Amino acid sequence: MKTFTLKSLIVSLGLAFLAGAATCAIWRAGLIDSLQAAFVVNVTRGDAPLQSPQPWLGLLLIVAISTSAGFFVSRAGARRSFLILGMGFLATAAASLITSRYLKIDILFAPMALGAIGAVFLVQLNRLWLIDTQLTDHVNDTSARTDTGEASLAQSRLTSGLKLLQTILPLEEAVVLELDDLSALVPCARLRTNPSGALEPGRNTVWRRLIQLCDQAVETSEITLAPAGQIDSLESVALPLRHEGRTVGALLLRLRESFDQSDRRLLAAVGGQVARNLQREEARKRKLDGKLPAFVSARTSSHRLHAFDVISGVLTENRFGAQVLSEAADGYAIAYLDGTLGFVNPAMLGAARLNEGEAQQIDLFGLLDRFRSGVFDEPSIAVRRVLQSGEPYERELKFPDRNQTLELRIALATDRNGNGSNGHGSNGNGAGGSPLCFAIRIRDVTLMKEFEQLKSDMISLMSHELRTPLTSINGFAELLVLDDKIPEESREFLQIITNESQRMSRMIDTFLSVTQLQRGDKKEVTKIALRLDEVVREVISTVQPLAKKKRIRLIEQPNSHIPPVAADKSLITQVLTRLLENAIKYSQERTSVTVSTVLEADAVRVVVEDRGYGVPAESIDRIWEKFYRVARDGQEKDEESTGLGLAFVKEVIEQHGGSVAVESEVGRGSKFSFALPRL
Repeated sequence: MKTFTLKSLIVSLGLAFLAGAATCAIWRAGLIDSLQAAFVVNVTRGDAPLQSPQPWLGLLLIVAISTSAGFFVSRAGARRSFLILGMGFLATAAASLITSRYLKIDILFAPMALGAIGAVFLVQLNRLWLIDTQLTDHVNDTSARTDTGEASLAQSRLTSGLKLLQTILPLEEAVVLELDDLSALVPCARLRTNPSGALEPGRNTVWRRLIQLCDQAVETSEITLAPAGQIDSLESVALPLRHEGRTVGALLLRLRESFDQSDRRLLAAVGGQVARNLQREEARKRKLDGKLPAFVSARTSSHRLHAFDVISGVLTENRFGAQVLSEAADGYAIAYLDGTLGFVNPAMLGAARLNEGEAQQIDLFGLLDRFRSGVFDEPSIAVRRVLQSGEPYERELKFPDRNQTLELRIALATDRNGNGSNGHGSNGNGAGGSPLCFAIRIRDVTLMKEFEQLKSDMISLMSHELRTPLTSINGFAELLVLDDKIPEESREFLQIITNESQRMSRMIDTFLSVTQLQRGDKKEVTKIALRLDEVVREVISTVQPLAKKKRIRLIEQPNSHIPPVAADKSLITQVLTRLLENAIKYSQERTSVTVSTVLEADAVRVVVEDRGYGVPAESIDRIWEKFYRVARDGQEKDEESTGLGLAFVKEVIEQHGGSVAVESEVGRGSKFSFALPRL
């Protein structure tokens, strides 16, 4: 701890000078003549008397020696100065005896030594004061950060503990009592099933006997019982509330039934939490003032002890997080920034095939080495990437030899109080709060991957098996329609068969597309530099026949200053085609559909605007969901729609790192758009 500053040096020199000046006054007053005589050789009769320096010179020597000793202690400290000052003391004492014996000169050793001792004492006391002040400030700051805050919150925690006991015990009344300044128990929190029958403290004989029961529990530090009939018709239980070996109060329980001895463990656990809450509230009321150092003030020492108890209680509660992670099915490990493993839960030990003894002998890289695979062969590179970017490192690790697939995540935990940090890593660019430690998670996804593969296989199989009979149904229906001998009524039924089989085929195709995108296989997407205005032009020419059939005019509003984007042309073409087909489908005849390309700050946006029916406000947030279809006023939901088109659009755009948006007003039309990051 740094205590030497320019200000402290000036104060130390001032104190040393003050000690020297006080010694000079004592010396000139003759108060240390006897002490001074002890360090000189007395002259014999007939010898010349001892010569002393001139008064002004003596004063100067005393002040100079005192100031020098104080300066030396302020710079080097008392412990390192002790040997040098002690040797100087002995050497000067010997010099005083020699000069007085042979030279008949008194070098004023006693005043100089007294001044030096006084200076050392005052300077060291000032150093201790500074250190104590800094310690008090640190304790204050730490206690304030760990404090629960307002009194109302502390009171609610006490009441919450009593409510927990009420749910598991046949409670009639529960009271938390704290020790006041006179060590008397006074109630600070209370819960009663029937508030109208509550006892009045100090006005009831039963209440006084209950307080005596609590006093007995506090004195013995044991749970004390009073069976039903001893005090009144209820059974009473008094539990001492202790924190860090110090009793802070008592918990009084009034039971409608006999106390079950198997509840002792539960009661002790809840009582420990109530004791921490009570002690925290007590410390909140007794803030450190720091006016006097703890080594001279019992009040400051007591308040500091309360603050330390708060910190200890918070540290105890923080350990609960590690205990919770021990019960987690996923593997978790915490590694400090020096690579030391701070915590490894049993699931992580099992995934890494380690025992507790082996885990204590390895560090972060030793743990990650246990998960080396084809895509994770250099753990140091992954750790460096996390440190540099602040972004979590995630990989799926496959181990064919043991038929296992693990999901690895390495994240950098940051201070929640840091600028821009949310406590879960970084804010996206590595500029979050101060890094605290590494959080490593291992999740066994073997069964999930097998299930996904089975689901994918089943979907593909069913889709292909459905497509074959649908193709036959559609083909034969079209052939039958061409037969002139078929009656008109039957021809209408055949047309319905054809339309419905085609709709089912489109539904299967779209469903397969959405399913493939949800697999998250980025390798299947081939991104190239793509100009969206060119894609718009191509798609408009493709859907032009459909628009003309419904007498809808397609309007393109190109932008010649549009930069390219990185995208899969086939997928983006499908996205724009679906948006245009929807706009045409849900627009009235003799209206227009406008497609525009807009340049934004860091993206390129394509907007498809129609003058159709519009989307009701209650459906805006759900139109991107799979199988959701909009019901217009007075009509049933569109049975021809698969409910997958917009879901496909959203999946594709989000896979490209973009976003979708919609603006709509019933009766006036809709404006669908998507944006992709520009190159």
